[in-house]
Amino acid sequence: MVTRVESECGGRKLSFETGKLAKQANGAVVVRYGDTVLLVTAVMGEPRPGLDFFPLTVEFREKSYAAGVIPGGFFKREGRPATEAVLCSRLTDRPIRPLFPEGFKKEVQVMASILSYDGVNSPEVLTICGASVALMISNIPFLEPCAAVKMGYIDGEYIVNLPADREAESELDLVIAGTATAVTMVESGSKELSEDIILKAIEIGHEEIKKIIILQKEMIDQIKPVKLDFEANVNPLEEEIITKYYDQAVEALFSSEISKHERDVRFGALKTEVLELYAEKIENEEVEAKQVSGAFEALKSKAVRNELLKNNRRIDNRKTTDIRPISCETSVLPRTHGSALFTRGETQSLCVLTLGTGRDSQRCEFLGHEERKTFMLHYNFPSFATGECKPIRGPARREIGHGALAERALSYVLPSQEDFPYTIRLVSEILESNGSSSMASVCAGTMALMSGGVKIAKPVAGIAMGLISEGDEVRILSDIRGTEDHYGDMDFKVTGTADGVTALQMDIKLKKGLSTEIMKTALYQAKEGRLHILSEMGKCIQTANEEISEYAPRMYQIKIDTEKIGMVIGPGGKMIRSIVDETGAEVDIDDDGTVKIFCSDSDMALKAKQIVEGIVKEIEVDEVYDGIVKRVTNFGCFVEMLPGKEGLVHISEIDLTRIEKVEDVLNVGDTVKVKVIEIDDMKRVNLSRKVLLEGYDPEVHGKKKREPRRPSSGGGGNRYDRKGGHNRR
Repeated sequence: MVTRVESECGGRKLSFETGKLAKQANGAVVVRYGDTVLLVTAVMGEPRPGLDFFPLTVEFREKSYAAGVIPGGFFKREGRPATEAVLCSRLTDRPIRPLFPEGFKKEVQVMASILSYDGVNSPEVLTICGASVALMISNIPFLEPCAAVKMGYIDGEYIVNLPADREAESELDLVIAGTATAVTMVESGSKELSEDIILKAIEIGHEEIKKIIILQKEMIDQIKPVKLDFEANVNPLEEEIITKYYDQAVEALFSSEISKHERDVRFGALKTEVLELYAEKIENEEVEAKQVSGAFEALKSKAVRNELLKNNRRIDNRKTTDIRPISCETSVLPRTHGSALFTRGETQSLCVLTLGTGRDSQRCEFLGHEERKTFMLHYNFPSFATGECKPIRGPARREIGHGALAERALSYVLPSQEDFPYTIRLVSEILESNGSSSMASVCAGTMALMSGGVKIAKPVAGIAMGLISEGDEVRILSDIRGTEDHYGDMDFKVTGTADGVTALQMDIKLKKGLSTEIMKTALYQAKEGRLHILSEMGKCIQTANEEISEYAPRMYQIKIDTEKIGMVIGPGGKMIRSIVDETGAEVDIDDDGTVKIFCSDSDMALKAKQIVEGIVKEIEVDEVYDGIVKRVTNFGCFVEMLPGKEGLVHISEIDLTRIEKVEDVLNVGDTVKVKVIEIDDMKRVNLSRKVLLEGYDPEVHGKKKREPRRPSSGGGGNRYDRKGGHNRR
């Protein structure tokens, strides 16, 4: 039986349909918004033996046929997910994960496949809505429906579900997800907007979310799904171990004098002691080892949360608004184009800048849309950053997501391509981590850009906020450590300049979500912390260096008439190849006539620029050039004044006195200074050397009028034949 519901959202029709496609999945729904169509499925497996976490997998799969294109490459089929698909998968995972019941361990896989894309309605928010419906109409335990919308801000107006073709003009790109009662996830980028504008966008977006959830409930009421009975197993040792070892756990964890490693050693020793005490019961199978470990994890969580809520005590004894000690350093590497080291507490990012040419830009293709990225930020998180040994593989989803957040945070302050036509790559190497390495990457990235001579509009800093709450007791924490992130209820990252927010990412672990009032408090507390971090960065570097690194490619940019592009390229690319061969420079020409010249040698870059300018320059009478003799004839020589442009120096214009042959003064390859004395009706250029020689007097050495010759008395007739040529003697 096919069930379909629909309503209006953001001025367009949104519909959910089930019962027609993918009927063997536990739950399947077709989501349509405009002409963008997705199939979202949810499937439940069995628990994996030995797992102590919930194995949820979310996959977004791009289908090229959705946009009416055939994949490039040799295989002509979709390969591994593109970065945009990975980010969409993460975006969906974050709001739905907290809505599964505590202790649920069966494997769940949510898969979204885009079947049709209209180029206007983005699939990311539809994936979240579809995942919620697929889970709610299945037998998989899922606590309540959630939904998402995308908010824009154009000319002071808030736009619900910002169309893709208007993203460029919007000052805000915000995805908000939530339940009927609260916001559970926010992801945004913005052009230095105030906290109040962003909060207003979240409020408007949440009202739209409530409408979508009403539509979801309409379908759920018609399906009437029967949910799997599930009750979380109660750990019989949890209360006992917490009661016995609470004070020892607090003593092991709480100290501002010890490092993360020492704290882990202390707590690990306590855990070993407890396991030894329960060894006999484990051996007799009265209890399981994983029950002891699970209870011990609960003990750690209880100690961290309870001390903060009851005693206002953080692990390192900071106040809730305190920022850990910060140190900054720029130009730490000798041969790179820019570098910076940012350390905050036990989190450290080394960010390195590389400047490249237009050919170094990244070609990105997603659902038929292709663009060239001229700014990239890549984030690496090796296992040694946390003192661990792990397999070395390519970037994981977390690394891709953290890099994308830092990239978005800095993208709004970069100079335009017209002002700074370089491709910019930043790499953040996380050398140490104990809380918010992505925000450290933003700070280090800002300083690396400035140290490399990239004139950003304003410095950007980032801070991670946390939350621990119990009933009416709420504590908002600035600059959270790893432990506070792990056992807390919120991870709220905010980046921005002194004047506004550039990026925001918020994840809520609470089933009840987050109220607008708490979010507002967190945003303004984050602003105070951000301003403090900016002031610490300012002690190291305040403005961008005037010059780029001597090791970076030098760049010149000129604009030429589009009709002269062919002249610069030359027949079959001959002219532009000769420029490259002669100077070693890269020469890129855009369709609008913009010529970009890059070369590691500044002298050669300048030479290439002069050659291009010479090619397109118009020759004018009375201009003087340093030319090269290209050909010699019995009546003069041809001199190349500018690339591809020659003129004739008649033999009478070479010297102040009469010469018998050109080679007496000039030979092929000689450099000669010449002046343009005439451009005739046929555009032929006549040059003179003698007019530039010392002692030249136009009265004495100037061109004399020739008297016409009379016919000879011998009756030889006119010296000119009928065609105007000279008779042969």
